[in-house]
Amino acid sequence: MDKTKPYEISRHAVWEAYKLVKANQGAAGVDEQSIQKFEENLKDNLYKIWNRMSSGSYFPPPVKAVEIPKKNGGVRILGIPTVSDRIAQMTVKLYVEPLVEPIFHPDSYGYRPAKSAIDAVRVTRTRCWKYDWVLEFDIKGLFDNIDHELLMKAVKKHTDCAWVALYIDRWLTAPFQMKDGSKKERTSGTPQGGVISPVLANLFMHYTFDIWMTKKHPQNPWARYADDAVIHCQTKEEAEQLLERLKERFKDCKLELHPDKTRIVYCKDDDRKGDHTEIKFDFLGYTFRPRRSKNRFGKYFINFTPAVSNKASKAMRQTIRGWRMHLKPDLDIEDLSKMFNASVRGWINYYGHFYKSQLYPVLCHMNDALVMWARKYKKLERHKTKAIRWLGQLARNIPKLFAHWRLGILPSAG
Repeated sequence: MDKTKPYEISRHAVWEAYKLVKANQGAAGVDEQSIQKFEENLKDNLYKIWNRMSSGSYFPPPVKAVEIPKKNGGVRILGIPTVSDRIAQMTVKLYVEPLVEPIFHPDSYGYRPAKSAIDAVRVTRTRCWKYDWVLEFDIKGLFDNIDHELLMKAVKKHTDCAWVALYIDRWLTAPFQMKDGSKKERTSGTPQGGVISPVLANLFMHYTFDIWMTKKHPQNPWARYADDAVIHCQTKEEAEQLLERLKERFKDCKLELHPDKTRIVYCKDDDRKGDHTEIKFDFLGYTFRPRRSKNRFGKYFINFTPAVSNKASKAMRQTIRGWRMHLKPDLDIEDLSKMFNASVRGWINYYGHFYKSQLYPVLCHMNDALVMWARKYKKLERHKTKAIRWLGQLARNIPKLFAHWRLGILPSAG
């Protein structure tokens, strides 16, 4: 610690922050400096960050604005800070997160240590069996519209550390640098893509929604993942009243519900009669709806339960097509495995948790793409059946090459 500096920030904290940023990798920011380039002069670069942060003279550079296409059309602006700025943000995150994490609600699942989207899906599934109605909602542009004044009030409630508040305030107002090089000033929001942003968004939502629900509507359990949430209700009337109160609450906090992604849903199953137009909803890549299920005695019944959504399945199939395996006949099957198996395994690990069979068509699509590759690789363009037979034998002999082969989903002519 350097006593001549106005702020006490340990060099060790900056070093730990660098290690975490390096592990996350990520693209270069406005200065086009990669992590590898940063490491060419590692000691000096880390000293510069520590020295400026400790003296109060650290000013974040503009955030590189990258347009990411949304699945339902339109674009989302992702903010990419420079490597140096990510390390500075991580230094503050390492200080702030342990202060706020213990006060966060157990049903807030997004961007938190030891919490996952699957945890949120699992608890929602259980509650849908207990409560007849769900109010599903999504916040319109949460990361773009967080009110800076309200957020800073929440930050200062949990720390009186001057340098933490100083740098968070500077990050909130750092401009976007657009594709054409122009600068766009920011008066609200915290950039999606910033290291500190998820903690700040959770802190803001803790006071805007989580605490409010706990105090005002303790009888209604909920699960929230960042800006995406579901609330369980006993009756339709209760859900309708709650929706109106929720709109008012968000309006007071300078936020707005997304009109197309907010709905009241009836959790229809064998025991729940009645005709209602809305009997399904999407949450975290899963569609919850009535499905045919089998109980432990082998009897079929209609159960309200989640499975991979059509939107997620479509996105996975598009990804597989984008790999263009049929244009890679120069590569061996082991090369394809190294390139793509991690993605397939990730899909199975996430979307295979509930009603796994709904994922099988996507995995069969993967097999179809591999068959197209095999026809070129084995020079069997005119002999699809032979290519399928050859690949099927390979899948039986070396199932570890692809995660879905281990599940027994093998290439077949059937």
